[in-house]
Amino acid sequence: MNKEVILRELQFKAIRSSGPGGQHANKVSSKVELTFDLQTSDGLSNPEKECLLRRLDSKLSKEGTILLQCDESRSQHKNKDLVIERFFGLLEAALTVRKKRKATKPSKSATEKRLKGKKIASLKKANRSKPEF
Repeated sequence: MNKEVILRELQFKAIRSSGPGGQHANKVSSKVELTFDLQTSDGLSNPEKECLLRRLDSKLSKEGTILLQCDESRSQHKNKDLVIERFFGLLEAALTVRKKRKATKPSKSATEKRLKGKKIASLKKANRSKPEF
């Protein structure tokens, strides 16, 4: 993954943010929308593209683009930095190779401890019942 090339391929659009803010919100476009076309990117290798297509399937549009928005700050520049940071975090999380899970058995002592606890609980409940004469 070549971050410099990907950074050049990102497309930004500033739009008006929703919510309260009075007159200021009605005349300033502080919300930033980031779009990235995954299939035409030169910053990603083909295996990386395939991996991202599989793992980010729910975040992709029908055209295969990633669309992220940020309106946390009142500053357009801060929102742009935040959305870029979030985008690269998303890519890195999707590209990390997950460890394969190793199946393990409980130890002998753990099994014995569990069975002993069960036996104590059953005796406790058996002692609560009325005695038979």
